[in-house]
Amino acid sequence: MTTVMAALTPVTAFAAGDPLQQYAQQKLRWERCDTGGPAALECAKVKVPLDYSAPGGRKIDLAVSRIKAGGAKERRGVLLMNPGGPGVPGLTMPAEMEPLLPAQVRERFDLIGFDPRGVGQSAPVGCDLTDEEQALQHPYTAGTFAKDVAWARTVADKCWAKAGDVLPHITSRNTARDMDVVRAALGEKKISYFGYSYGTYLGAVYTQMFPRRSDRFVLDSALDPTLAWRGLFRGWSAGAELAFTRWTEWAAARNATYGLGPTPAEVRKTYWELIAHADRTPVPTEGGALSGGAIRSAYNAFVHVEAVTPWIVGLKAAAEGGPPAPATPAASAAPAGSAAPGSAPVRSADAGAFTADVPADNASAVVWAVFCGDTRSWPRNPEQYRRDVIRDRATYPLAGDLGANIQPCAFWKSAAREPATVVNNHVNALIVQNQWDPQATLAMAQGMRRALHGARMITVTGGEGHGVVVAGPSCADADVTQYLTTGRLPAKDLTCGD
Repeated sequence: MTTVMAALTPVTAFAAGDPLQQYAQQKLRWERCDTGGPAALECAKVKVPLDYSAPGGRKIDLAVSRIKAGGAKERRGVLLMNPGGPGVPGLTMPAEMEPLLPAQVRERFDLIGFDPRGVGQSAPVGCDLTDEEQALQHPYTAGTFAKDVAWARTVADKCWAKAGDVLPHITSRNTARDMDVVRAALGEKKISYFGYSYGTYLGAVYTQMFPRRSDRFVLDSALDPTLAWRGLFRGWSAGAELAFTRWTEWAAARNATYGLGPTPAEVRKTYWELIAHADRTPVPTEGGALSGGAIRSAYNAFVHVEAVTPWIVGLKAAAEGGPPAPATPAASAAPAGSAAPGSAPVRSADAGAFTADVPADNASAVVWAVFCGDTRSWPRNPEQYRRDVIRDRATYPLAGDLGANIQPCAFWKSAAREPATVVNNHVNALIVQNQWDPQATLAMAQGMRRALHGARMITVTGGEGHGVVVAGPSCADADVTQYLTTGRLPAKDLTCGD
């Protein structure tokens, strides 16, 4: 294994006498990443303080990766990347994104990935949660609410018993501070950035905290920063209802093929009869029997009309005595900011020279650390959740209870150490968004657009997936390339596509 020592000239971003200056002066040891990726992918460790209020105290290592810019003459700087989550590792993201970026972008930027603090190979945390305890959302019934409360309390208690000395420091604001230390350690005065899903919120927080160190920021599938974080859970319900209505219209127009009803109202009636039946008698599937609540939990799939419809047909047939249906739709998405806890398993072997033992529940532990630690807005009274569930379920029957039900944050041992970041600035950024994104909904992206006054937004009309640039060729690609290579934003917000 070849090793390169990089002696860096400190930048002046940290004022003289600032205790963080020591972190700008660290020497990074770049090594070939043993990730199965391209040979150009290198890894290093960057030391950051666990507690930024005591930067001379305990330190942790961040796992950072890079693919160097293709052209020294054209190089502008670094393009830092985050794949979402929270709780999703990003060490291999440069290798994953490189084929999706045009040569003009790759020759101008070092592509920089990192595992955020607490994640993957960056001082990973865990709570010793069982698979059942890692479930993100729970259907509400009056008879099961006490069990949901007990689950939320158990998760909070286990997390604090296992990692209570670290959890208060795993927040979006501290990850943004880590990004700025990485910037300084790389010898850069500014960073450019590509953030996906939760990564859009993280990028917006960085621009708010460090506006003069923010260069070109692309936010793919954006979240509304005013919803952090309970509002995000509840916000999925409104988007799900819109997608469900669209699906009933699509299925009704194809009643001759699917037989779910000749009108949207009849399709809706068929679906809710299936749910009522499944709540009485769970429907057999190839992955086990599903209750009505479990079927409703797949509400994200309704944006993928061609994939979800055969699944509903199969469930209906299974409920009527036919063969077991598939366990999930052909194209389904977990109801989370990017990936639901546990959906992106992390293997120690992925880290190459890094040897951190990643707990099996690492993603879930970080999800709750961030969601509970970023904001003080979570109600502490379980009865408030019950009232909100009943209200939201009446307004959004498909998923209102799933978004409003109680979460471990109700019992988090310590309130957030800082208020949630209020994003309200004029830093230039480019937001790209699919119209029918089920996880970062169009309404959420519009909220991000309102918060970033200097931004522009491109909406892909008819786009159904969670992700624009990350999903491959898109009608927004030319504008993304122009922005990253020249800094020029579109003159106004745009729509493209169908």
